[in-house]
Amino acid sequence: MSSIGAEDHPRLARAIALPAIPVALIVAIVALWLSGSAAASTLGDPGALTRWGLPIARMIHDGSMALTIGCLVFVVAVLPRTTRPHRAEPGSTSTDSGSVQPAFNRVLSVAAGSAAVWTLAAAAVAVLSYSDASAIPISADPTFTQGLGEFLTTFDQGKAWAAVTVLAALVTTLAFALRSPAGLAWSAGLAIGGIVPLALIGHASGGDDHWGAVNSIGLHLLGVCIWTGGIGALAVTSGLLGARMPSVTRSAGRKPGAKTDSKAGSKPVQDHAMAADVLARFSQLATASILLVIGSGIASAYIRVHTIAQLATAYGALLIAKFFLSLVLGLLGLLHRRWIIPRLREGVLSVRRAAWSIVAVETVLMGAVLGLATTLARTAPPISTDPPTDMSPARRLTGYELPPALGQEQWFTVWRFDWLWLAVIIALGVLYVRWFVRLRRRGDKWNPLRLISFMVGLVVLFYITSGAPAVYAEVLFSVHMVDHMALTMIAPLFLVIGSPIALALRAMSSRTDGTRGPREWILTLVHSRFAAVVTHPIFAGVNFAGSIIIFYGTDVFALALRYHVGHELMIAHFLLTGYIFAVNMIGLDPLPHRATYPMRLVMLLATMVFHAFYSISLMSTEVLSQPDWFGNMGRTWGLAAIDDQHLGAGFMWGIGEVPTLLLAIGVAVGWSRSDERETRRKDREADRTGDAELHAYNEMLAQMAARDRHETRP
Repeated sequence: MSSIGAEDHPRLARAIALPAIPVALIVAIVALWLSGSAAASTLGDPGALTRWGLPIARMIHDGSMALTIGCLVFVVAVLPRTTRPHRAEPGSTSTDSGSVQPAFNRVLSVAAGSAAVWTLAAAAVAVLSYSDASAIPISADPTFTQGLGEFLTTFDQGKAWAAVTVLAALVTTLAFALRSPAGLAWSAGLAIGGIVPLALIGHASGGDDHWGAVNSIGLHLLGVCIWTGGIGALAVTSGLLGARMPSVTRSAGRKPGAKTDSKAGSKPVQDHAMAADVLARFSQLATASILLVIGSGIASAYIRVHTIAQLATAYGALLIAKFFLSLVLGLLGLLHRRWIIPRLREGVLSVRRAAWSIVAVETVLMGAVLGLATTLARTAPPISTDPPTDMSPARRLTGYELPPALGQEQWFTVWRFDWLWLAVIIALGVLYVRWFVRLRRRGDKWNPLRLISFMVGLVVLFYITSGAPAVYAEVLFSVHMVDHMALTMIAPLFLVIGSPIALALRAMSSRTDGTRGPREWILTLVHSRFAAVVTHPIFAGVNFAGSIIIFYGTDVFALALRYHVGHELMIAHFLLTGYIFAVNMIGLDPLPHRATYPMRLVMLLATMVFHAFYSISLMSTEVLSQPDWFGNMGRTWGLAAIDDQHLGAGFMWGIGEVPTLLLAIGVAVGWSRSDERETRRKDREADRTGDAELHAYNEMLAQMAARDRHETRP
């Protein structure tokens, strides 16, 4: 192994990385000039400071946010925390309990520093955005300050940037204060949450496809941040990857307590295998991010560009350039996996050279992509994203025009893709197939029917989130109830039969260097106190039934109807609620607590009774749920709103009972098989012990009978 010391300071790293900043600035300035985005507007000029400062501040914001997210993800799932040796040296007894990795400390320091820059940049963008929107130059005038306050608390764009600033400040505090794996995971989650407000105010968020625009932008930003931020994390740790103190060895001829060479024993070395593992993990993460960036970019471009001729516009040219650079970086990532990492494991390349052979070119290209992305956000797409001046009632409420009258054909022909859940479905499907194939190649068994069931569940989930149920659920209470019950009881039933968590734990290997990979995080979550509470049979049953009352009996229903984030959270909540309830009944996935079979049947009976009574209450009431929404949709077809609500109550009763009955059958079958397994176990025990337990029981009965006869004698 090669040693590392002061002479190995990454001078080449700085020589290559530092030009990325001016490259990004130059690309942004040239792109702004060519596209005309920085030219003074005839409607009002906010001043040169705002025209040029806003895109540059946004570029700094995007870069620091990406670096923060990438570094936090790096320490949570990629980089070893301690310097414990990757594998023990032959013939040695290690006394190194492991100190904090220098690379780990450096990445955390960079994460905290970039989070602070992110906070300041977000605040600057908020101020400059108000100046740009109001066409008022930045000044200390009280009128400007008052208008800025109203902008940050009233307008969607201002509220979004205020939320980003607060989240960035919170992440900064946590990055400085927390060091535990769970704390760092929460920090990474909050940092990723900063993407949500930006997606809500992105291009076309008010256009003809609000859902598609917001979700595609959010997925695109997530992929870009993890991808580019991870490259930044790799750059700042390239000279420290795999660094550790050599194990203290005790040879056969050395007496205990004998002096050793302190200089040789204190000099850190680089473990090529450990560094290769880090690079391999990041390569997998980067590959997934690249696919996410390209896929979401295509979806986002489809919303904004409808014809080939529109690619000839300034927006189209920037879009093509960004797409081309993304493909180039994707190919470099593929080269990284197939050529560099094996050479590093073989010792042909040094750790620093292997890391920087990837970082060097990608850093410059990444700066160019960041500059183009900043300019792209400032350039108007060829398709207008402004809502029409004369909106229909349905467009004003839902953001979409009223769909055609619901008939048999519309159940199969009307679609509105939810790109967020489509990405989740594709990812789950690919992962499940990979785990299944890995298990079969290893010679282990996994029932193919479980694979089929899981895929059916994903298809059902895709249909109810992107098909006609999702579209008509916005305008009809009856279809909303169909969508809700399918989301809560039908899709989870098939997914639970697939047992994805049990399959993942069997297929994925454990890490040996102290990092937490997907398997370790799954086990951490399964054995956490939070999981012990939410998956407890009693809590699962109460949550399954009580969520319906809370959701439809409070303003939570209104929030889910009116706000996109509320809608997505509703889907996630009821899908997880149904999954947890079903896995308590029939699932193989590991749980901290499981109810007995009689208790499961009681819970299912209680669920059936609850659905029946709640459905009857909705069918008998003449009070319309969410009248401001369903009563003001402007429909000229279908039932009246209150009659449609009664129909929805009937759907709730009918759809809810069938899956519950299937679960009851599953519980009965599982109970019977459990009894059979117990009987076979007892038979094997009897064969092994010669029915010793039965003989002991009969002898005990004989002794009791003899004692009774003795006591009854006169």
